[in-house]
Amino acid sequence: MSPFSMITLALSKGRIFEETLPLLAAAGIEVTEDPEKSRKLILSTNRPDVRVVLVRATDVPTYVQHGGADIGVAGKDTLIEHSGSNGDHDGLYQPLDLNIAKCRMSVAVRADFDYATAVKQGSRIRVATKYTTIASEHFANKGVHVDLIKLYGSMELAPLIGVADAIVDLVSTGNTLKANHLVEVEEIMQISSRLVVNQASLKLKREAIRQLIQAFESAIPA
Repeated sequence: MSPFSMITLALSKGRIFEETLPLLAAAGIEVTEDPEKSRKLILSTNRPDVRVVLVRATDVPTYVQHGGADIGVAGKDTLIEHSGSNGDHDGLYQPLDLNIAKCRMSVAVRADFDYATAVKQGSRIRVATKYTTIASEHFANKGVHVDLIKLYGSMELAPLIGVADAIVDLVSTGNTLKANHLVEVEEIMQISSRLVVNQASLKLKREAIRQLIQAFESAIPA
């Protein structure tokens, strides 16, 4: 199969992968291997001209941008952090909000922390997050100075041991926050996953990618 006719789709394991499968099915594409049972990073499909590469969620925009994949599925949060607050999408075409992997980006604090007083105009707070672009822009818009503490996991721990006053993180059910005696005090934005396309691939493989986009669009959940 010529690389000029093969379509490579970048996905991350977990929720995005699972919720993309029905969209692929609408395009007549079935992944023939279970990523949870295979150690392979490149998965075949029932179509010889389509393959799936498994990458970290945060790396999907980079693989698509640099041509390692023709298309990919990435969360709005990942795309904002990848492009920066200036809105530069680095040549990534984003034709569709797929309306999958939905959650929200929120601020959370200890239940006994007076957030309203802490974020008065001109104040300063410590915020733990891996979403530094989103957090800094949110608090700048409120006129609040922040000392950002970048963490990659166990975000809920930071306020509990005094490392931070607040966290900015993805929230789905809120159960993890409750289990750690944190409360969600402010929603920053709704998050869902987007389809992203490499600009060069869009020109070189226009018809094949256009058909995929149309099939995805027809199958987007309400």
